[in-house]
Amino acid sequence: MAIRNPIEWTTDQLRLTALAVGTISHAGRHEGEEGAAAAPPQVRHISVADLGEALIAGFEDFTAWRTDVIFLCLVYPVAGLVLTRLAFGYGMLPLVFPLASGFALIGPAAGLGLYEMSRRREEGIHTGWPSAWGFVRSPSFGAIAALSLLLFAIFALWLLAAAGIYRVTLGPGSPASVAAFIRDVLTTPAGWTMIGVGCGVGFLFAVLALSLSVVSFPLLLDRDVDTGTAIATSLRAVARNPGPMALWGLIVAGGLVVGSIPLLLGLIFVMPVLGHATWHLYRRTVTV
Repeated sequence: MAIRNPIEWTTDQLRLTALAVGTISHAGRHEGEEGAAAAPPQVRHISVADLGEALIAGFEDFTAWRTDVIFLCLVYPVAGLVLTRLAFGYGMLPLVFPLASGFALIGPAAGLGLYEMSRRREEGIHTGWPSAWGFVRSPSFGAIAALSLLLFAIFALWLLAAAGIYRVTLGPGSPASVAAFIRDVLTTPAGWTMIGVGCGVGFLFAVLALSLSVVSFPLLLDRDVDTGTAIATSLRAVARNPGPMALWGLIVAGGLVVGSIPLLLGLIFVMPVLGHATWHLYRRTVTV
């Protein structure tokens, strides 16, 4: 059995992921012909004021349930701490930051329950934390699963890219210690190169994930559409509102950074507000 190089492995994973996304998306399209014949969602122009209103509405949703939403979102910082512990325990120290920052790539999928709670509150339906799982009964659940799988594939590719950047700068060996790793990152030309290239590549991954998912998950909850329609609508929303969407991306990134201090516990509060606000941003951006 031959050992394949990383490029071959990555190519195979992308091919398999593409096949899986297509299969799940097709399987999840109930009444697909009727959905295809329906008018596509329309995208509106939004302003910076709309971002502020979405954040205010998101905070109001958060305060409406408080402990319910906090309980729901405990899983995110706990998962982050577990991933960080595994990284330290298995000699994956160079991937600690990519793992933490990569949460922004899969955050739109992780916020599904929050979108559902905001949707139900908007419609005047009684809501508690069990209602967050209502998205599994959505007619577009197959498309939701497909898009989630795509974001996780992007996350995996980001980790592969981060590992490759470390290998050609400070690698290929593992750091001798945490202190040695921090010293090499902050005080050597190779470390600064790793930071610069890593941030640049990470930015490209973040733009890709934001463009694909900024309104696509809420749209899939709100309407029975396929994955392609949801992604196309999200891309049109970004293309029509480049300034506000870029600012939204910075708000999300800044919120996640602040929420990561200390020990990711701030995400208990940041994640619900951003998740609920994403639903309200969708409402201001897309007409269905």
